[in-house]
Amino acid sequence: MALVTTKEMFEKSMKENFAIGAFNINNMEMIQGIVDAAAEENAPVILQVSSSAIKYARINYLMKMVQAAVEEHPNIPIAIHLDHGPDFETAKMCIDNGFTSVMIDGSKYDFEENVALTKKVVDYAHEHGVTVEAELGKLAGIEDDVNVSEADAMYTDPEQAKEFVERTGCDSLAIAIGTSHGAYKFKGEAKLRFDILKQIKEKIPNTPIVLHGASTVIPELLDMCNKYGGNIPGAKGVPDEILHEASTSGVSKINVDTDLRLAMTGAIRKVFTEEPSAFDPRKYLGAGRDEVKKAVQHKIRDVFGCSNKA
Repeated sequence: MALVTTKEMFEKSMKENFAIGAFNINNMEMIQGIVDAAAEENAPVILQVSSSAIKYARINYLMKMVQAAVEEHPNIPIAIHLDHGPDFETAKMCIDNGFTSVMIDGSKYDFEENVALTKKVVDYAHEHGVTVEAELGKLAGIEDDVNVSEADAMYTDPEQAKEFVERTGCDSLAIAIGTSHGAYKFKGEAKLRFDILKQIKEKIPNTPIVLHGASTVIPELLDMCNKYGGNIPGAKGVPDEILHEASTSGVSKINVDTDLRLAMTGAIRKVFTEEPSAFDPRKYLGAGRDEVKKAVQHKIRDVFGCSNKA
């Protein structure tokens, strides 16, 4: 099987009420951990890359590794997606290099500018058989190239969402209902605006909805990082039960990045602490890969409900 677009994945997810995990990748071990987990769970999976990950790993290396994953697991639908594309040029570069899905994030602009930028990307992407995710509303938090203060964050307006999708022709829409980027998502009780999600789904019933900033900040992984020399106090994410409710309430794609970073980092720290003499990268990166795989399997099976949906 070749790389797939997200179109058929999302159609199935909307029909059968489950979400597909979109996991950020930076290196070979992360790709292997994610795809091995998806293969064991017989689940579709979206591998996504931020523009800073492209700068780090280089697009040609990333695409070759993703292609290797596809060849190794031909029965698993795998899409490769640009996460938070900052401009038309980045989206075009990814489309030209074989990405099957791109996100253009115009949420930092006003409504009309966001519409114009998104429409430009949609026109180019659709000519090349690539699907487009857009964003309306602003999520707070910091992650890679995204940095939005709480004061500037805003919920997605359901009426605007309808107009936006009609005018841009985007294939899926990332909305803001209370999640945020990074490891520090909530100060108080974690809460998502499911009432807004319901209104948006009523306005655009055929458009797949995407949830960004949706890592759980898995407590066990956070504890592992801190136990073995890390310093990440008070980090707090979106609880699994809330994400599970989202996956059965019309959300088709849920993004996970922070949890994978914690898994990789915690496992590496553990090796370094328990075996100070270890200097073989395979030993500590292999441990990181195993922990990433465990985290992804948990998400697929227990949270998103997409096991056996390949």
